[in-house]
Parts: sequence; C-alpha cells; structure tokens
Amino acid sequence: MRKIQMVDTKTQYLAIKNEVDAAIEEVLDSAAYINGKAVKDFTQHLATYLKVDHVIPCANGTDALQIAMMALDLQPGDEIITPSFTYIATTEVVALLQLKPVFVDVDPITYCMDIESLQKAITPKTKVIVPVHLYGQAAPMEEIMAIAKQHNIYVIEDNAQAIGCDYTFSDGTKKKTGTIGHIGATSFYPSKNLGAFGDGGAIFTNDKSLATKMAMIANHGQSQRYYHDVVGCNSRLDSIQAAILNIKLAHLNEYNQARQKVASYYNNAFSSINEIVIPAKANYTTHVFHQYTMQLKGVDRDAFIAHLNSKEIPCMIYYPVPGHLQKMFGNQNNQTWDLPVTDTLTACVCSLPIHTEMDEEQLTYIVEGVATFFKKD
Repeated sequence: MRKIQMVDTKTQYLAIKNEVDAAIEEVLDSAAYINGKAVKDFTQHLATYLKVDHVIPCANGTDALQIAMMALDLQPGDEIITPSFTYIATTEVVALLQLKPVFVDVDPITYCMDIESLQKAITPKTKVIVPVHLYGQAAPMEEIMAIAKQHNIYVIEDNAQAIGCDYTFSDGTKKKTGTIGHIGATSFYPSKNLGAFGDGGAIFTNDKSLATKMAMIANHGQSQRYYHDVVGCNSRLDSIQAAILNIKLAHLNEYNQARQKVASYYNNAFSSINEIVIPAKANYTTHVFHQYTMQLKGVDRDAFIAHLNSKEIPCMIYYPVPGHLQKMFGNQNNQTWDLPVTDTLTACVCSLPIHTEMDEEQLTYIVEGVATFFKKD
C-alpha cells in the first residue's frame, strides 16, 4: 500500500506529468517568466470556467483578500464581519489594513457563516462581509447578499477552499462560488483543489471598475508603467505557476469528483458510528471536499488522533484556535464574543485524508483504523 498522506501532490503530478512538463518547458523557452502568455491564457480560461467577467491573478490567496479590501477605499476602524472558525488569513488582512475584525459564529451543520449571528453583528461601521466557503461547500450566499444589499455593505467571498463549488439560488439559477459577491478571492496553494506547484492566488469580480482598480493595486498601483495612481503592492502569479494551473484547471471537475467519491466512502463507513458526526451538506450547494471534517462526540480527540497516528494514518484539526482567541487579536480579547458553535467545533472537529489520488486499499485501511478505535473497548 502507498503511504497515506493528507494530500498527495506528487502522485497527482505524475498522472499529468507529460502535460505539465511540456507547459513548463514552453514557459522556459519563451523566457516570459512574469505576465507571459501562460498567465493570460490561464486568466482567460479561469474566467470562462467560473463564468465571471474579470479575473485578476496574484501571488497568493492572502494577497487576494488584501487587494480586494484595498480596492474598497476602507478607512481605519471600519468593521469587517468574518467567521472566527476559519484559517487566520481571512482576518489577518483585516488587522494588517488597520480595520476591525468582527467575529461571527458558524452554522453547526455546514460550518459556514451563521445568518442570525451575522445579522446581530451589523453596525453603522460595518463595511464588508467576508463569508468563507469552508471545507468545500458554500456559505448561504443568497441570504448574505440580501442582508448586504439592505445595509449597503460589500461582500468579499473567501473561496480558497471551494473552487468549483456550485451554488443554487431559490429560483433555480446557479453560480460558482466566488462569483456571487462583489469580489471573490481564492488561493492556489499546492494542497488546494486547484493547486499550483508553489504559491498563487486570484481575485474575481463582475464589476469593471473594481477589476481595473484591483489589477492596478496588484501591480504597484500602476495605470501604466511608472505612473502610480494608487498605493499598491507587488503581487503577481508567475508564468510557470500559471502554466501548471492551466493544465490542472482542465482536470478540476474530475478532481472534485474524486474528492466527492472519497467523502462518500467515508460517509458510508462512519454513518453507523454514533460518536462520529459525518459532514453534512446544505441543499443549496454542492460540496467539493477540500477537507473531510467530521465531529467527534464524547470522544477523547487526542487519544483518537494518537490511535490513528500509531497506524500511520494522518489526521488534522482544522482549526484548533479560532480567530477571536488568537494572540494577534489580543487587544480585542477583552471583548466578550458569543460564539458557542465555534467553541464546540474547535474542541471536536477532526479531518481525515482526502485528495484526488486515494485508492480503495488506502480507504479501506483508514476506515478500519477508525473503526478499531471505537471497538477496542
């Protein structure tokens, strides 16, 4: 049996090695390492896949969020609403820009932004809502957009974990996550569903003026070379990464289906174990399973992890410390945050390996390893 990994990027590469190697060689032959043809091609192909008017490539997913916020002319102290139960990048950029993060709770079923908690958090200082499509399924975007419209608030979707996910509106229309809000941001970190062989990111929008401004910000604030109209940064997706992503984009639906197949295997195996709450999906969204995250009820999580590790089965806790308890927000930690679902999930979630290259032998070994923990008494 091949060694079990949380993510097996090497085996995925080997399956498309000839395509990838040829694409990299083409970039090397062109010597257009920055903003070359590969970047333009990938940008166009991603816009077509997402059915969005504008894609702005950048250096990583954190930059994508930062550039999106920089484009909105926010002022220090403006409030940005975001779930606490997410990766720190979502709120890190808020603090970096001297804005105020306002943490809200998540739904206990989907792990995405809770609408009631969102509504309670809105104040006259609220300027942006940042829903996170956590673990691979969509936040309740139709309700979020209605609330945002009512209060004249921008919405930036953090789509780093759900590229390729479909959202179905109440009238039956569908859109890809990341294209519903005013701006969408994503990461191409190697472990993502659409991952580069290094860092990379992108920003999406249907607003031409925002797209123009974000493209300028990502390139030193330039409208043309050496003419800097706004304060910007240096955030570029290099041509080699774009070439790799262009190859992998053609396989994205296949990759997501492979992840869904793994999740279905796990669900069938664990549905009869009372101590495990398998991931659930809202009826308005597909699930592309960036992570397979279950809840452990009445279980010593450390003992469970140690048991799996003893069998060389990796597992992870995404995320052990929520945003509102991180030291970086210590100046706000004297504030009382009422986030009961976040507190509960932080203490009980556990994620199993899930990626595109898992075979049945590995899956059988994992589910048997999990089952033996609950049978050992």
